[in-house]
Amino acid sequence: EERDFVRDHLGPTLEANGLLPGLRLLVWDHNRDQMPERAKVIYSDAAAESYVWGMAFHWYPDRRGDCYFENVEKVHEGWPHKHLVFTEGCCAWSNPRNEEWSHAMTYAENILRDLNSWTEAWIDWNMVLDETGGPNHMGNFCSAPVMVDVSRDNVFFQPSYYAIGQFARFVQPGSDRISCSCSNSKHLQATAFANPDGTLVAVVLNRGPTDLRFKLVLEDSMAAACVPARSVTTFVLLQPDA
Repeated sequence: EERDFVRDHLGPTLEANGLLPGLRLLVWDHNRDQMPERAKVIYSDAAAESYVWGMAFHWYPDRRGDCYFENVEKVHEGWPHKHLVFTEGCCAWSNPRNEEWSHAMTYAENILRDLNSWTEAWIDWNMVLDETGGPNHMGNFCSAPVMVDVSRDNVFFQPSYYAIGQFARFVQPGSDRISCSCSNSKHLQATAFANPDGTLVAVVLNRGPTDLRFKLVLEDSMAAACVPARSVTTFVLLQPDA
């Protein structure tokens, strides 16, 4: 139905009103679990595919807790000329004064793994909510990186706020993701980017229970580093010829 709607109605209407190709049309906008199947249906139809810029997706797992990270890369491998944008993720509501650190780890892992799978932009669902986890007309109250206690005029910056900042503050618009790997892949995960200003950024996630020492290697240069247990750390480097 989505394919047919884009092909027969939405796409032609946008085109007739001069909104294409300037407007970028994203399809799906749901969880990772069925991304490859939906991409195949839409992108295999030449008429529908011609109107679609890319695919949007969310992070919510299935009942078994599987987040299907691998499906993001499968879509890129099948249709590398199409774009991938993460458009929604949130954690369950919790006391704004005592958010679990696990929320920060959830954000960091999802952002890192999606970026490593050719995702070009990552958008949180709710950047700011009030002390009840709302407002929300459906009663689906959530946590957010910034919680505002309206009754007391207080603002709480959650751990997830700082996890997002490890990426948003250091990975500049227009940067290029570069090859990056971890020899200790059991607990360490990393992604790296070349920024337009000439700096290199490596974001390292340690989901393990202990501090981890490692060597950060760039071509012929090496530096010893350590990341605390259950943390996300950003390293900013100068390119060798800078």
